[in-house]
Amino acid sequence: MARVDFGGVSREACLAYLPEAAVGDYVLIHAGFAIAMVDEAEARQTLEDLRRLDELAGEDDPEPGSQ
Repeated sequence: MARVDFGGVSREACLAYLPEAAVGDYVLIHAGFAIAMVDEAEARQTLEDLRRLDELAGEDDPEPGSQ
């Protein structure tokens, strides 16, 4: 098991499928399991894409009191 950081949110993840993962590595987590290693550039781009999607989703929300 390992403690992983998801852009500021810390969770436990199982490393059974990636026993070679070490401190400082970037991994893809699914259902609490590390399933793939990714390089730093790919990890940073994915986090940025997720942040942008969150921003775009917020743009679709109606403003309070506008209905």
